[in-house]
Amino acid sequence: MLTNKFRIAYIEQKDNTPHIEPLTVLILKKNRNERIGESRFLKVKSVNLSEGEQLSIRGVDEAGALLVLANQTLLVEGQVIRSPTNTLSVFYRSSPEGGVGIFQLHYQIFRLGCALPRRPHFGEVSVKDLHPGGMAHFQCHMGYHLQGDATLTCLNASLPVWSQHEPSCRALCGGVVKNATVGRVLSPSPHPGLNSTLDRSCSWSLEAPNGQRLHLHLERMVLGPTDRLVLWSGLDAGSVVLFDSGRGGPIPFEGVISEGPAVRVQFITDQPNSHNTGFNIRYEAFERGHCYEPYIQNGNFSTTDPTYGVGTVVQFTCDPGHSLEQGPPVIECINTRDPYWNDTEPLCKALCGGDLPGPGGVILSPNWPEWYGEGEDCSWRIHVVLLEHSVLTITANDMLTILDGDEVTTRILGQFVGGTSPFKMSSSTPDLTITFHSDPAGLVFGKGEGFIINYMEVSHNDSCPDLPEIQNGWKTTSHVALLRGARITYQCDPGYDLVGSETLTCQVDLSWNTQPPFCEKIMYCTDPGHVEHSTRTLSDPKLLVGTTIQYSCIPGYILQGGATLTCYGREPGTPVWTSRLPHCVSEESVSCENPGLPDNGYQILSKRLYLPGESVTFMCFQDYELIGEMAIKCILGNPSFWSGPLPLCRANHECSSSHALEVAEAAADSSFDGGSMALAIFILVLLVSVLLGGAYIYVTRCRYHSNLRLPLMYPHPYSQITVETEFDNPLYETGGDTREYEVSI
Repeated sequence: MLTNKFRIAYIEQKDNTPHIEPLTVLILKKNRNERIGESRFLKVKSVNLSEGEQLSIRGVDEAGALLVLANQTLLVEGQVIRSPTNTLSVFYRSSPEGGVGIFQLHYQIFRLGCALPRRPHFGEVSVKDLHPGGMAHFQCHMGYHLQGDATLTCLNASLPVWSQHEPSCRALCGGVVKNATVGRVLSPSPHPGLNSTLDRSCSWSLEAPNGQRLHLHLERMVLGPTDRLVLWSGLDAGSVVLFDSGRGGPIPFEGVISEGPAVRVQFITDQPNSHNTGFNIRYEAFERGHCYEPYIQNGNFSTTDPTYGVGTVVQFTCDPGHSLEQGPPVIECINTRDPYWNDTEPLCKALCGGDLPGPGGVILSPNWPEWYGEGEDCSWRIHVVLLEHSVLTITANDMLTILDGDEVTTRILGQFVGGTSPFKMSSSTPDLTITFHSDPAGLVFGKGEGFIINYMEVSHNDSCPDLPEIQNGWKTTSHVALLRGARITYQCDPGYDLVGSETLTCQVDLSWNTQPPFCEKIMYCTDPGHVEHSTRTLSDPKLLVGTTIQYSCIPGYILQGGATLTCYGREPGTPVWTSRLPHCVSEESVSCENPGLPDNGYQILSKRLYLPGESVTFMCFQDYELIGEMAIKCILGNPSFWSGPLPLCRANHECSSSHALEVAEAAADSSFDGGSMALAIFILVLLVSVLLGGAYIYVTRCRYHSNLRLPLMYPHPYSQITVETEFDNPLYETGGDTREYEVSI
């Protein structure tokens, strides 16, 4: 049995009649409102099958191939089975021996969405909606250029997909930047299609607005033995060299300043596809008489003068998970003649390990947001109960381990390699240790994207109180532990309505957002609807159990089916009507045609059409006997038909002889001349005796055709006689000296 209710339904088998053929329920086809881009899940409410019965849950993959998701050996109460696409079917076959068990499944439809798009290396992605129609927006970090569409749309399909592949962020080989104010020059990204044995030379031209100069900050520089990076203060061939890595001098990590508004950067390498080498240069333009705008990666700063004039003081801070290194936290702009900062900007680096005493924070992989290097061996110790990670992408040879305590011998809460979906994890002790180890033999620099782990200190009572089960229903929890954000969903058994909120959420203060609902017995029937060409009368407009609906057809139509429907309750289940809706059909379409007349017979109250239930009565003419049914009835059908064949009227000779005797006696009586009284009395007694005997014979032998007819009820048998002398019935003689005899029986 399949019962739909607001895109939620139940499937149950309770019939004790075995099915010879398999019963298959295709849930996809049971609701016309279902759309592509939707999926289903089944929850096993109960299952108790007999030996030999088969029950399986099936789906299809993206290619349309059949998948068996579960069968009778794996189905247990409370199990949830999800479909990977928008098709899910339930297959049931009864046992050949006739044993029938029971099962009850609950299914619900939910919308499928696109997979979370991957964040491009050296870029960001923002997604507001993963359902069809939702969009993902991509952008690259400063210095990188987007290769591909900046916006992708989730397309509706059996399994929703993005309109294009995720774009990538790449650093280009060379370029020209006009009106350069703030930006980056990066070593070109490796190109898989290029031959790694070919030399590669890239050149960038930077031109600041008129009257301004450029400051170049070397954020990172790792060059191979034959690589060369040259910075010129100008675009001409004879420009002053600000830095040349080929000369072997110290690397100016504090940066270099151009003499004019232009700078040229040239990079030459014989290993264009190497991940081991490269550089990051950040540039900013500034006016003469001012210091350049400072910069700190993975951090921020505050300033006393936004124009950075002489005397400006700047204070630096780092983002969570980073710490200040290689520079002071405060610098000042000095020297009125040629302003400059009294020290270099510090660096904010993601540390490889440390003791983190704070109540909450973030742990980053080394060198984040850049890829971590090989040979990293880090260990963090924190006082924490709850961990949650949002990004975890490391290679198969690298390992992240989370220990429940501050000793390496304590219980391991988790150990991760490769990419992992977001997770939450809690410790059972006040301390927690995180270790990270990357393969020292790795051949590729920055081989793993890294990880971000958020932590916070919470009390041991970090979950909402468990909610009770509800009578005549059940609950489903989104998480095993009822932590903040966990949800409990309630649903009712068939025959019950949910009163209250279906889903409750655990709030930040460890309380539920509303009271639990309850399941109320459904005590009403759904409206069965109206019948065409009819009127109806309701005993209760609320259609509660016991309500009756009386249907009656308008003139010219006749009712087929029960005229009265009654709403009755059942256990278990939803109240239903006692019968199906009737129909009103035109009288002419269901009437019986007049069956006709039997030979030597006639009908009483004849007409052309007879409604179902009406009868027609047949009679025979005088001296004929009726053979068959005197009356036949019109039976409702498609088409309607008579209950029997036409009767026959057969001549009866015994009835004729009795009639002749009566005529002779009447003639003898008419010659009576008034003799003696005694003789008259004798003759009268004799005639009465004869008449009584004839009447007895007539009644017993000719009871279906009496000649003693009432003239107002039946047609006269002599109506067709035209010759007066042929009429010799003494009872109806109209002339002469005639006496009537009345016979009473």
